[in-house]
Amino acid sequence: MRIWDIPPEKLCRRHLLGEHRELHAIWAVLTMGKTGYAGHPETLRWKGKLRALYLRHERLVGEMSRRGYKHHSALEVELATGDECQEEFVDSYEKQVAF
Repeated sequence: MRIWDIPPEKLCRRHLLGEHRELHAIWAVLTMGKTGYAGHPETLRWKGKLRALYLRHERLVGEMSRRGYKHHSALEVELATGDECQEEFVDSYEKQVAF
């Protein structure tokens, strides 16, 4: 489970599409009370930052569209509350770039 903190345009296809899938899983945990991954550090860092998570999703979707992928899983903007910046990291930016 990972939401990268690097620009989506720098992600390979596998990481871009994987992050999109995992972002939806985190969104479901935080907005619908789903229990899967509820205690995962990646999920916990987005509590109170649904606006930031929503904005990350929009950046991912923009990059997916640029690469020619179709997108059919919009998030509900009215649920995008809280902080719009994510400043808490599971791995440092430098470590993420090294992946």
